[in-house]
Amino acid sequence: MFAPHHRHRHLIAALMIVCATPTLAAGLVNFSQNLLDYVARQYTSDAPKRLLIWQKLLNDMRGAEAIGAKQQEPKAESLTLRKINTFFNQVPYISDLRHWRQEDYWATPVEMLGSYGGDCEDYSIAKYLSLKDLGLPIDRLRITYVRAKELNESHMVLAYYPTPDGEPLIMDNLIPELRPASQRPDLEPVYSFNDDDLWTAAGVARKGGASNVRLWRELLEKLAREQRM
Repeated sequence: MFAPHHRHRHLIAALMIVCATPTLAAGLVNFSQNLLDYVARQYTSDAPKRLLIWQKLLNDMRGAEAIGAKQQEPKAESLTLRKINTFFNQVPYISDLRHWRQEDYWATPVEMLGSYGGDCEDYSIAKYLSLKDLGLPIDRLRITYVRAKELNESHMVLAYYPTPDGEPLIMDNLIPELRPASQRPDLEPVYSFNDDDLWTAAGVARKGGASNVRLWRELLEKLAREQRM
């Protein structure tokens, strides 16, 4: 594994085996009126509108593009990826220290859209959860920590693998268009994970996936609370 950089060094140290990952109910984007009322109080009166736009986007995509993606049609998959990537990249970038008064905070998509701001982890997580909600297999998705060489800092992207051993497409908030990993020499991998597995930069898999990442488990707990509202 490559050495982590700056503020994410402690995240690598936080990788540990813990108890079973909380189970979320099916259908992440199915907002109750209680939740919409909560985000209006917590953030602004426009916050529920942003959540409902996200909900409509995913519901509209389930008919055409999502069906094609489930059938492994490359064009439909590509369109699905581009739509999700573009939607979340519109959210303004705000650092965790400025936004949440914390060095590192992994926001749920509801928190990201409600507060209308996020950083690289929040973009990647929101894209991952959206594609998962649309039915794309999680074995094609990896939330990936990288070192952004040109910025000389740690960064997070979502990697999508068209085939298990294929070259991934990188979904990034820094560069809006999807590019194969070979066309992103500015990114140096550190580790990646999804719900099932965690991989070191050398490609060694560790079972347990994101359940090994403390901040991910905290994120799932927040998602579960949102679903109970």
